[in-house]
Amino acid sequence: MELFSIIFLIFLVATVIVKFWLNQRQINHILAHKNDVPEAFAEKIELTDHQKAADYSTTKLRFSRITLVWETIWLLLWTLGGGLALINSYWLSFIELDIFWIGIGVILSTTLIMSILDLPFSLYSTFVIEQKFGFNKTTFKIWVSDLVKSTLLMLVLGVPLIAAILYLMNQAGEYWWLYAWSVWTAFSLLMIWAYPAFIAPIFNKFLPLEDESLKTRIDKLLSRCGFKSQGVFVVDGSRRSAHGNAYFTGFGNNKRIVFYDTLLDSLNEDEVEAVLAHELGHFKKNHIKKSLLLSILMTLGGFYLLAWLMQSPWFFQGLGINEPSTYIALMLFVLVMPVFTYFISPLFAALSRKHEFEADDFAKTQSDYKALISALVNMYRDNASTLTPDPLHSSFYDSHPPASIRIAHLNAP
Repeated sequence: MELFSIIFLIFLVATVIVKFWLNQRQINHILAHKNDVPEAFAEKIELTDHQKAADYSTTKLRFSRITLVWETIWLLLWTLGGGLALINSYWLSFIELDIFWIGIGVILSTTLIMSILDLPFSLYSTFVIEQKFGFNKTTFKIWVSDLVKSTLLMLVLGVPLIAAILYLMNQAGEYWWLYAWSVWTAFSLLMIWAYPAFIAPIFNKFLPLEDESLKTRIDKLLSRCGFKSQGVFVVDGSRRSAHGNAYFTGFGNNKRIVFYDTLLDSLNEDEVEAVLAHELGHFKKNHIKKSLLLSILMTLGGFYLLAWLMQSPWFFQGLGINEPSTYIALMLFVLVMPVFTYFISPLFAALSRKHEFEADDFAKTQSDYKALISALVNMYRDNASTLTPDPLHSSFYDSHPPASIRIAHLNAP
């Protein structure tokens, strides 16, 4: 066996073992606290709601184990099992095709097969787990419609991007990775800008906020914070789920503030203002820009690493490929990099949680922090979010601080 095959298997086994271990820790921790509502939430969250959150969280955790096993098996089949090599051989049999089009064919067909393999898990998650706990509002018709729309978007937007990157990999010389990174960055920025006005409305309806009293309060808050946007919109999230949320989208002059209709139904005006103040905190503290810059720099490093690996026969041979090519290198890189980067995920989770604390601190200067606490408690309850996560599991997976720690931080002087 190739040395890199052994290294890959060591990282893969280690990653799977740690994921299972953290999964079980989380389940154990949640169940150990299932019958007692944490003191900070006892006045607003009933024991039955707390237990529902525990059952919901543990059900999803157990299901994620099945997903993990399935994904691990297929990763091995695609690489050391020869699956990607088999698809490559099939497309190479069309000798009349240029290698450029063969590359696009391999990438698209592999992506399509992966998507089909994931469909049963998406169906079960939506129509069994979410349905069981009262969150699913999606009909099968809507689910299919979303799938078709997503597939068409992938083809319309993804194929030109893939084609451009493959062209640069084949034709742009030694520094192709720098040009490809520039194209990827430009495309990403374009998508962020276009998403609120052109992409999101394909899936949901976005209506201007009609509540004049709430709108007046929001306008005053935005003015105090120096935030300009294209408006405050309400999205019909209730068509698909009972979960609630709020977010900013877009950048530059194409920014939007979006509230789920389900969230507005569960919060009063003070709470909505506080939640928005928290989101504005991300804007004022430049968290969005910092995260975007970090993503761009990591992508640059990724393209540089891919350029180096493309020149290394051991990279291909160690992952079951005997006929190296630019497009196969790209596919292998996408497939195996999560295995090698899993153990640095706590660093990014920690950065995200730091940003959440800073946004909460900003919200305290612009709104009633007690209203923010009340809003958070309502959201934890309505979304059946666990109030008692395992600290180690949280350090790997949670972009937000655990509920009790976050509330304590808000209550601190």
